[in-house]
Amino acid sequence: MTEQWGFDTRQIHAGAEPDPVTGSRATPIYQTTAYQFRDSEHAANLFALGEIGNIYTRIMNPTQGVLEARIASLEGATTTAVGLPGALVVSSGMAAETLAILNLAEAGSHIVASASLYGGTYNLFHYTLPKIGIQVSFVEDPDNLDEWAAKVQPNTKAFYGESIGNPRNDVLDISGVAGVAHANGVPLIIDNTIATPYLLNPLAHGADIVVHSATKFIGGHGTAIVGAIVDGGSFDFSANDKFPQFTEPDPSY
Repeated sequence: MTEQWGFDTRQIHAGAEPDPVTGSRATPIYQTTAYQFRDSEHAANLFALGEIGNIYTRIMNPTQGVLEARIASLEGATTTAVGLPGALVVSSGMAAETLAILNLAEAGSHIVASASLYGGTYNLFHYTLPKIGIQVSFVEDPDNLDEWAAKVQPNTKAFYGESIGNPRNDVLDISGVAGVAHANGVPLIIDNTIATPYLLNPLAHGADIVVHSATKFIGGHGTAIVGAIVDGGSFDFSANDKFPQFTEPDPSY
């Protein structure tokens, strides 16, 4: 049904349903750490990902779930294989950026990024990531697609840029940069904090992953620190051997 709603309706209602017990129209803040299982089989199915439901608030929470579904709807995200929205909300925009990178790269990896970045992001890329073995090459002229291509290395795992640079307010050629990224077998991550999905959907222009500091314009009131990661579902991680964490068994599961 939400696919038929316009943007203005979805930004208010997407992902939310009236409470089935109380009839409450507004989504409550669920202040719980854990959830009750129907029986041991239900618990086992949840932990084995054979059934989707709430396990522990560090992993998922109904309040966060509504926000994730809403941001996924506004950004045009995929629905995951298990039926969940292709968005994840986290504790801050910087956390969103860090998790997006660490799910693609590890020690020995390389990232290509626009030099026109929010200061905190630049510090993360220039100082912190190298400490854990991830090197970053900066594209000084983000409008120059040849410079993006020239920075690629055999161990490059992602391209990164901001839809509207902070604080320069330069607009990135998302489709052009995405073309270079895809030609080299890597995804493009776009920080859409300033534009928000109200002005721009990076996924529609070729980006593969979108991150937000929802603290800023999505939050709008200076009352909450929030980050978001959105997956477009279009990048084929199995097309090459760069991303075994997505294509091979994970011993932690």
